[in-house]
Amino acid sequence: MTTSIPEASRSNARNPWAWIPSLYFGQALPYLVVMTLSVVMYKNLEVSNAEIALYTSWLYLPWVIKPLWSPLIEIFGTKRHWITALQFLVGASLALVALSVPAPKFFQLTLAMFWLMAFASASHDIAADGFYMLALKTHQQAAFVGVRSTFYRLANIGGQGGLVYLAGELQERTGSMTTAWSIVFFILAGFFVAMAAYHQWALPRPAADQARVHTGQSWLAEFLTVFAAFFRKPGIAVFLAFLLLYRFPEAQLLKLATPFLLDKLEAGGLALTTKQLGIAYGTVGLTALTLGGLLGGWIISRVGLGRALWPMVLAINVPNIVYVLMAAWPTGNLWLISAAIAFEQFGYGLGFAAYLLVMIYVAEGEHKTAHYAICTGFMALGMMLPGMWSGWLQQQLGYLNFFIWVLIATLPSFAMAALIKVPAEFGKKTEDDAAR
Repeated sequence: MTTSIPEASRSNARNPWAWIPSLYFGQALPYLVVMTLSVVMYKNLEVSNAEIALYTSWLYLPWVIKPLWSPLIEIFGTKRHWITALQFLVGASLALVALSVPAPKFFQLTLAMFWLMAFASASHDIAADGFYMLALKTHQQAAFVGVRSTFYRLANIGGQGGLVYLAGELQERTGSMTTAWSIVFFILAGFFVAMAAYHQWALPRPAADQARVHTGQSWLAEFLTVFAAFFRKPGIAVFLAFLLLYRFPEAQLLKLATPFLLDKLEAGGLALTTKQLGIAYGTVGLTALTLGGLLGGWIISRVGLGRALWPMVLAINVPNIVYVLMAAWPTGNLWLISAAIAFEQFGYGLGFAAYLLVMIYVAEGEHKTAHYAICTGFMALGMMLPGMWSGWLQQQLGYLNFFIWVLIATLPSFAMAALIKVPAEFGKKTEDDAAR
């Protein structure tokens, strides 16, 4: 059995501003490193597109299966201890990546370290989100949800923009891309060790953050009950198909966008430098993605998910045409490339807002936290599987034909949007909400 501690007994002695921004900035960075910086680094170090897409897509697996071990974080230790220990582990794995980059078998060694980092990061997500709910009262959770999202996005811009730019700058100064990336990962390792030490001091100690004591039979029965309840939801098969296929084209595009921007003109790419990539994709693109996400959330709050769904399906899919245009008529104009990327990323952010609300709708009910975690697992699976073959497919088709295929691949996304049934008013801000 578990013991519930009343909300009033939670300890809020530490100002939330002292730890929420840093906690969610730190939550974003390892995911960014594993999913994005790894692709840029491997492309810089001349790994083939097929290998990059296949092996970095496999790194989604820890996020796919994280609901399977999330009860362990509830049972053993406190979430506060999990957070600091996992941040130290991420720091150690980053240092090992830095040491592995110059090695002869760098690809195999760095992949192993990225796997370690991925499992640590997925576990950290579980602990951090659980701690957020335990350490804050309900009104504080609502007040700081925008803060945590903002710092999560800032980490993405700082990492995909600033760190990629830094790698390019270091390569120009040292003459070695290997040395440049090794330095970047050493900097990240030091940052995470410092962050873990800071959070050991800064995180509050809420009374509710205690290890839950179960007998082996009770926690397993509870675990299976929660899973069974999820798969008994009305229409769940259609919703799961939606979660897997809504981003089917984007999952393929995402793995090849960076190689396309970096590849030489004779290979069909745009021949950007690493520094230019940091500006165009990592800074301009991610800023547009953030703005699109904010606008998408606002639109749904005004008109409801049911009414916003189809415009957002168009928003996430139609802008992919800019990659067909850039591949057909390559340009070296950084501003034009940045504008095209911003257009595509803004549409992605706008359309992704609907996807998040569909997951919230599916998770509604008694076990919403666990059911939302299961939805995120299917979300990660929907990115992992298409991404795995995308590099091989691009090598067979070339960039132009591959991007045309991405447009064709939008059809399953449209089909699933037509099949799911969501209430027109879901997510819309009501008069009661406005009065609060």
